[in-house]
Amino acid sequence: MFTVLAILISYLVGSLSFSIIIAKWVKGIDIRQHGSGNAGATNTLRVLGKGPGIAVFLLDIAKGVVAVLLGIYMAGGDWGPVLCALAAIFGHNWPVWFGFKGGKGIATTVGAMATLAFIPTLIAGIVAIVIIAITRFVSLGSLIFALLVPIFIWNISDKPLSYVWAGLIVCILAFIRHRSNIVKLLQGKENKLGARKG
Repeated sequence: MFTVLAILISYLVGSLSFSIIIAKWVKGIDIRQHGSGNAGATNTLRVLGKGPGIAVFLLDIAKGVVAVLLGIYMAGGDWGPVLCALAAIFGHNWPVWFGFKGGKGIATTVGAMATLAFIPTLIAGIVAIVIIAITRFVSLGSLIFALLVPIFIWNISDKPLSYVWAGLIVCILAFIRHRSNIVKLLQGKENKLGARKG
């Protein structure tokens, strides 16, 4: 019962789309109708500027952290934290509060996976930041991050196998949610960080 409740709460917390909330509060707009149309930190940065973008990024990370902590203390075991982490990411991607049209889940994934396996996630994050700094493609860095997390959890940590599965699932989710970005990257049409579209 506690496990089911923890998963449900995690999904509802994940469904709090701070990009949509902050854009509505700051500028009275639906962020999904501006810029790239994505309800996430990068599009918030592009449309609303650094302050709102950073706020969304940190709040979305916090959703993943809260979900894993709920899983640890309410559900327990190897799978409880994993299921809560996945529930929060699903909530971010398909939020019940906003017509199931959300973001791509990377910031929430960062929070969740860092809480599950800090060192592997940190190393993957550093590599992703370097890639973004060199190429200015946030989507490319996000995909590399998602790809490296399960690899590093498997190879450089003693975490349970369930955490590796969590990494694999969020990796697949990231690639699914970034389908259009992958096409644009291949076509040379992807927006670079710093490009402002409103």
